[in-house]
Amino acid sequence: MNPIDLVVTVCAVLSPATCEEQHLVFSYAGSPRQCAMAAPPYIAQWVGEHPKWQAVRWRCEYPHMHDKA
Repeated sequence: MNPIDLVVTVCAVLSPATCEEQHLVFSYAGSPRQCAMAAPPYIAQWVGEHPKWQAVRWRCEYPHMHDKA
């Protein structure tokens, strides 16, 4: 299994215009597309642990994909 980065855009429940990205790294054997399809339980767990935030979108990518060489 390889690490994959689940990038979740979350917005504050009391201020929906206040949004940020959270990066949840975990081991996953599939592609980024398969990861995105399997992500809702992980997102639900994170939201349950952070009740002031709501998830509005997510994607999966390999870690450090956007780093400059």
